[in-house]
Amino acid sequence: MKLAGIILVALLVSACSGNPYVVKPAPEPPDAVRSHPVFVVSHGWHTGLIIPADFLDRAVPGLGERFGDAAYYEIGWGDKGFYQAQEITTGLTLQAMFWSEGAVMHVVAIPGSPGEFFGESEIVGTCLTAGEMSALATFVSDSFAHDSAGLAIRRKNGIYGNSQFYDGEGRYYLLNTCNKWTAKGLLSAGVEISPSVSLTSESVMRVVRARGQKCTLTRDFAVGGTPLER
Repeated sequence: MKLAGIILVALLVSACSGNPYVVKPAPEPPDAVRSHPVFVVSHGWHTGLIIPADFLDRAVPGLGERFGDAAYYEIGWGDKGFYQAQEITTGLTLQAMFWSEGAVMHVVAIPGSPGEFFGESEIVGTCLTAGEMSALATFVSDSFAHDSAGLAIRRKNGIYGNSQFYDGEGRYYLLNTCNKWTAKGLLSAGVEISPSVSLTSESVMRVVRARGQKCTLTRDFAVGGTPLER
């Protein structure tokens, strides 16, 4: 088999494979209300999901006790060595791509507007139904490793703000990246996206930008001072 064929097969096989796994939303009526805002933030090469904290406090035992009354959490998934490193080296990059020792979750507490908190980063938002939100929260919860008591397992303090690393499920590699994790979360939330080709931050952001989902909101969820479309 030629090299191009081998790469194609690898991409197809890895489309949604690899832990954490996509969670299929429960069936809902077509007129289900979309009142739950979520966001995707791009940090250049890496994307993260921004989710209302009250949903994840219920889905991931221990988060509420660690972070208090945050409005949102930014959640990211990545290689254990690379993500937590103080200095990025070629060796760490190669290790993450080809022989990762495991994954970690990065959780950042956002006290108010995501747009104000990440003023220098691109943020795009969409709105979910209750069923889609539940599936997304389950996907994120499944991405954490848990101890015998069911609590998320803390590691070192996070990279910025009020943040924390936790042990994660799955293993990072060339075709199972942080951006693919974000895409699998969005697919769990009912967003039409292909994780197999969502290996860059731009490929993920482009899908969410194009979604154009209207929201029925009970309060103002502004991104950088501009409310989501109602």
